Amino acid sequence: MRTSLILACSAVTAHAANIVMSNDDGWAEINIRTFYQAIIAAGNSAFISAPAENKSGSGSLDATPEKLDEPCEFNSCPTGSPATGNNASMPQFNYVNSYPVTSIKYGIQTLASTLLPGPIDIAVTGPNVGSNLGLTTQLSGTVGAATEAAKEGIPAIAFSGSSGDATAWNVPAPSYALVYADLATNVTDTLLASGSPYLPKNVWLNVNFPDSDASTCSSASDFKFVLSRINTAVPIISGDDVSTCGNNKRLPTESDVVGTARCYASISVGHADTKLTASASEQSVVLQKLSSILSCLPS
Repeated sequence: MRTSLILACSAVTAHAANIVMSNDDGWAEINIRTFYQAIIAAGNSAFISAPAENKSGSGSLDATPEKLDEPCEFNSCPTGSPATGNNASMPQFNYVNSYPVTSIKYGIQTLASTLLPGPIDIAVTGPNVGSNLGLTTQLSGTVGAATEAAKEGIPAIAFSGSSGDATAWNVPAPSYALVYADLATNVTDTLLASGSPYLPKNVWLNVNFPDSDASTCSSASDFKFVLSRINTAVPIISGDDVSTCGNNKRLPTESDVVGTARCYASISVGHADTKLTASASEQSVVLQKLSSILSCLPS
C-alpha cells in the first residue's frame, strides 16, 4: 500500500518540486528522515536543514548557531563539531546547532542554492513527534519553522503525528513513521499539483495525524483529511469560516477532527504572524486546492 500511494502522489505532482525540510525534534530523528525518503520517491528534490539536537517547544526562537559542546542527538555528530554541518555521505542531511527557525532560515538562505536545482517551491516541517493542536502551535518549533518560511515568501506546511517517541534515524522505521510520511507526501504533492501560487501570502498549513499502530489506522489508505480551524472560535470576535460540509460557516477544531474515531486527520489554514486561524477567503483557496483529498466528519 505504501508504494502505491507514493506512486499515486508522484502521478499528480505537476512538476518535480524543490523542497526544504525541517523540524524541532532534530535532524537525526526518524520521522523527518522517513519523510525525506517518501518525498524523494515521489519525484521531488529536497534537503533537510534541522536542529542538531531536539529543540521541541522552542516556538519561534532564533539564535546564532554555535560549535557543539556535546554530541548531536543520537550521537549523529561528535562533540566539537562545527555550528553547522552535514552527513558526509548524504549532503542533503544538514544540522544547525540552534533553533528550528534558525535552521530553516539557514536552509533557505544558504543551502538551497547549492542543494536544489532551482528555487524552493515549498517548505515542509515534521512530522513532529506528538500533536500540535490548537494553541500548542504557539510553542511548537516545528510550527515556528513553517511560519518562518511563510514569512520569507515560501508556502509552508507543518506536519505532526500523535504516535511515537523520539527515535534515532538508524533503526528500522516504525510503522507510524511510514504511514505519516506517506500522508504528508500526499498532502504536499496534492498542493503542488494545484498550481502556483500554492498558498496565499503569509499563510501556512497545520496538519495533524491521529494515532497509527498495527491495529488502528495502520495504513495511509485508512485516513481521511478534514479542513479545520486551529483555535476555538470566540463568539462575535471570530470571523466566519469557509462554508463546507454543511458547517454553517464554522469549521471543526483540530482537536475535534483528530479526536473523531476512524482515522481523521486535520488540515488547518493559519496566518504566519499570529499562528492562528486564517480568514474564510484564505481557507476557501485551500479548500479548492485540496478538494480531491478532503472529506467531512461523520454527522
